[in-house]
Amino acid sequence: MHRNGLGCGVSFHHISLELASLIYRTFDLQSKTGDSAVTLTDIQANAWYAPYAIKAVETGIMQSVDGEFHPQSLVTDAELEEVVSKALKRDVKSVHHWMSAFYEETGSVTRGETAVLLQKAYQAIPSDQARIESIKPLNNMTLVITFDKPLTAEDEVFAKSRTDFAFSGGLTLTNMPRLKTGSVATYIVPTSVQQAGEAYSLTYKGQDAGSFKGSDVKVNMTQVRQVTNDTFEIEALKEEGVVDYGYIISAYSAGRGANAFILNDQEQADGKTYQIISSMQARQVTITPENGEPIIAKYVPFTQSTDGRQEPKFRLPEGQILKPGVSYTVTSEWASIEHASFTAKSFEALVVKSAKVASDSAIEVTLAQDPGDELFSGRSVSLTAPDGHVLTATYKYSSRKGATGVFELANGEKLISGTIYTLNPVGDWSVASSVTVVQQ
Repeated sequence: MHRNGLGCGVSFHHISLELASLIYRTFDLQSKTGDSAVTLTDIQANAWYAPYAIKAVETGIMQSVDGEFHPQSLVTDAELEEVVSKALKRDVKSVHHWMSAFYEETGSVTRGETAVLLQKAYQAIPSDQARIESIKPLNNMTLVITFDKPLTAEDEVFAKSRTDFAFSGGLTLTNMPRLKTGSVATYIVPTSVQQAGEAYSLTYKGQDAGSFKGSDVKVNMTQVRQVTNDTFEIEALKEEGVVDYGYIISAYSAGRGANAFILNDQEQADGKTYQIISSMQARQVTITPENGEPIIAKYVPFTQSTDGRQEPKFRLPEGQILKPGVSYTVTSEWASIEHASFTAKSFEALVVKSAKVASDSAIEVTLAQDPGDELFSGRSVSLTAPDGHVLTATYKYSSRKGATGVFELANGEKLISGTIYTLNPVGDWSVASSVTVVQQ
């Protein structure tokens, strides 16, 4: 029999009015405001729980239906999960993990279970006074750092966190810290490449936070493949124990759907230990042609895990291409690559089929066929007006849907009403024949 109390006529299950009261107190809803005032027709104004229910609905944490709150209704596990997720502004998968010991889709939650979850949720309320409790290197570009409380959204922003996290030895933060799915306050923290065995110290917001030794572990990547005339990718495989951090962080949990999962404190899931690829921002590799000089290729933003694959892309410097028939080998300070060489071949340029206005500062560009990958990244097009004035629009990262991507104008420029623009790719990444855009 599922969690139905002691059989003595006393209910040990929570009803909505009780949950509203607990949520109000746990998450300090008194200090929060909603979008608009709420009237609940099935609650008397002088009811002791009225202010709690009204505030919970005003802030969007709990729901009313046609103005009714149904204060006596039993709270299901699924409803409690959603309420706590909204109150914390935390991903549902993490809250579900915290409820794993008792969760049943249609089960009614007990008071004891609610208390356990809210205690965990209270620990997970962000604080601008968060302090570092432990630092652990995972590989030579990734740390796992656990705080006593989660960071606030403001403290996670890269512009601020890169100042708050101050390392010795020239080590730097390379992107914002990301909260691990299922954890209370443990973060994946990307750094510049650590020197193996070097002693590093860290201060956080000016306070000593601990020390660690630089890791000698490189991420195991599987294979290098050419994808365009100036771009190649380096594959990593989850089935071989390597996972992109996008699948295990709270911020991306909802967007990754069934592919998102939780790693424990030993970076394990289902008994398997994983290496983690942290943010590729600012990463680079060396690509060397046979009998030639090394070339530095830089990471193409937002390509490290797209279309269900873990294949960060790297691009040659502007104007350089991979010469067909030449063998190239890729090396890296942060990766061990099993199959690091390939022979370059010539790729047909992508073909722009059409374009249309998306707004006064953006257009949608559609290719003749879906590239099946994030090949728009880092690319631009020019828009030439009849009077010769040229605008440049650059791809908006992660905007591609099938064959279509959004390109945005720079520097606040706008499309002029009634003007017919002629579109041309910037560089050789694609071709366009008589493609025009009309701003109505």
